[in-house]
Amino acid sequence: MSARRAISDPPLHPPTGRFATYFHVHLVSDSTGETLNAMARAVCARFENVLPIEHIYALVRSPRQLERALTDIEAAPGVVIHTIVDDGLRAALEDGCRKLDMTCIAALDPLISSLSRYLGATLTRRVGVQHALDNDYFNRMDALNYAIGHDDGQGGQDLDQADVVLVGVSRTSKTPTCIYLAHRGIRAANVPLVPGRPIPEKLFGLRHALIVGLSISPDRLIQIRRNRLLSLKENRESTYIDHEAVREEIVQARRLYERMGWPVIDVTRRSVEETAAAVLNLLHGGGATVEVIG
Repeated sequence: MSARRAISDPPLHPPTGRFATYFHVHLVSDSTGETLNAMARAVCARFENVLPIEHIYALVRSPRQLERALTDIEAAPGVVIHTIVDDGLRAALEDGCRKLDMTCIAALDPLISSLSRYLGATLTRRVGVQHALDNDYFNRMDALNYAIGHDDGQGGQDLDQADVVLVGVSRTSKTPTCIYLAHRGIRAANVPLVPGRPIPEKLFGLRHALIVGLSISPDRLIQIRRNRLLSLKENRESTYIDHEAVREEIVQARRLYERMGWPVIDVTRRSVEETAAAVLNLLHGGGATVEVIG
């Protein structure tokens, strides 16, 4: 019925050196729970040394399912956050939390109330309406298939069908950024810059796709690559993590970006989400040639 895990992996030492505070957060949804999960993570990230233990109750659409959820909630007291639409189930959940003396928060209520007053519109009571199988849904699925099929230089023959092409040396978050963009309905491909390997000629003839160069500091890239090798149980030294070789890779990449007039995003201090947001800004701004600093 429920899934439990820490919303973020607890660090060995909390940021400020104090012990972390753990608490249970119960996320109850009549749909997939994705919206609620994202909201909970965003809010909890604002508190230092606080590590939530997440319990997810998705697709709760009957009194029996809700009863099972309340039983689990009673066993692990904490905070309950929900996005239940059905009035009966919502009232039952809130009444159950009152009896258990637990905080119960309707996550979307403040936003819905404000928009309702502004729009003067009637609310829909349909469950999971944001996940309807509409054109946007199929566009996202198509974009996801495209990103997977055009990862790491694959599918070069129809590269001109991309909305965005990310170019960069190995381990600059090209793949996860493309997948993230795909979930926004953006057809994203990526082309790696590998020493000794020619760049696909098709890349230089694109007329409609936004091409973005990804850059990173040598020290940060070496750290990422070392971790990658360790995960593969590979510990021999190579040019892959040699400082001078890595620095030269990055210099050559920057020269290529400058020569081609491609916008550059420095991913040294950026998360995948922040890199994707910078790409979307460039895309919506017409893809002007600018330097997006880290």
